[in-house]
Amino acid sequence: MSVYSRIFSKQYQRLLHPGDRLRFDCINPICILLLCATGLIFIYSAQHSHADGGDWPKQLFWMSMGWGIYTTISAINYKRFLEYAHIIYLAGLCGLILATPISPISVEMMGARRWVDLGFTTIQPTEGAKIATLIMAASILARSRIGSVRESLVTLGQVGIVFLIPMLLIFLQPDLGSSLVFPPMIFALLYVSRLSEKFFLGVFALFTVAVTVFGLDIYAYSQHLERVHAAEQTSAKIEISAYHSPLPIHNYQRKRILTFVAPGVVDPTGTGSSWNANQAKISAATGGATGKGFLKGTQAQLGYLPKAVAHNDFIFSVIAEETGFLGSAFTVGLFCLMVANGIRIAGIARDRFGMQLAIGVSVLFLIHFFINIGMTIGITPITGLPLPFLSYGGSFVLSCFILQGLVQSVYRHRKDFT
Repeated sequence: MSVYSRIFSKQYQRLLHPGDRLRFDCINPICILLLCATGLIFIYSAQHSHADGGDWPKQLFWMSMGWGIYTTISAINYKRFLEYAHIIYLAGLCGLILATPISPISVEMMGARRWVDLGFTTIQPTEGAKIATLIMAASILARSRIGSVRESLVTLGQVGIVFLIPMLLIFLQPDLGSSLVFPPMIFALLYVSRLSEKFFLGVFALFTVAVTVFGLDIYAYSQHLERVHAAEQTSAKIEISAYHSPLPIHNYQRKRILTFVAPGVVDPTGTGSSWNANQAKISAATGGATGKGFLKGTQAQLGYLPKAVAHNDFIFSVIAEETGFLGSAFTVGLFCLMVANGIRIAGIARDRFGMQLAIGVSVLFLIHFFINIGMTIGITPITGLPLPFLSYGGSFVLSCFILQGLVQSVYRHRKDFT
């Protein structure tokens, strides 16, 4: 398969081939089980001091439901999703539309409208849209002939539209973090489709220009904040006009970026927008080799790491503090094994659609894993992306099980067993 030659060198390809008689991949389910158990334990720990008892029973319910969905999806031949890709994609878009202000059942929380109220619970359609977009894009690439950029213009246009529509709807919620997972996923799918390398060189040039423009905007905003701080410290009343920019980015999103690159500008005292990031880094740094022990992490237990984020976006901070380097390395190892195994399954898929699905899922998990743990230890900006199978959240947990169920389906149905 082409994915091998694109990702692995030849000396490793034999190591990645399992026995042909195996009908069920055990690696990913074991990783999922261990991650789910870890998630439940440390959600309980992060909320141990709460009067309401915490959200771990709800998480256990969503995980139990997720295992049922995982079993069902993995039993279905993934070719079925190729047949109904258009319907699945339209359903994903409808979910995003239901989360917009025009919908009577959309719910706004913390300044963002990302949820839909079903009466008995609320769901986040963004997670379903990621799955639907992946399936639709994989179906287009599986049905199309990919060659040079000129020969693939129609296909590239179709894939671009498929990705841009949900990206725009998610970005307008606003949810910058979730919208940023789409570009790496699409480029990974195009890369393993053997698209001409000239395309990626052109995209890299455009990306460089976009990053430069964005960097200049962030710099201008930092200068604006410095003028505001200077005006606040003077006795004279100096009026500073509001910051305006042609880029469609909210100021709070600019502050998140500045919290990462220049925290002293956006939050000089360290008690504002950079508080969560600082406390997360303290949690991860004070765990030592073996950690402080279960329920003994001071940052979460004493409320320094806010209870609103300790059990979801910053769950890795709790794990790092209470289990130390060894526990953190074990958790990271499980994610690495899961992603590597997904790429292995892509390499033994029997067709392009199965390969695209497995690669897309692996890239999605890699993005969530890298960005979430990265923001915990201060190497990536805070974006609000949760950690698969560890962070609290019903919609996200179910979407993770569905995605991994697709990978298992690709493995189980890679051959026609009789």
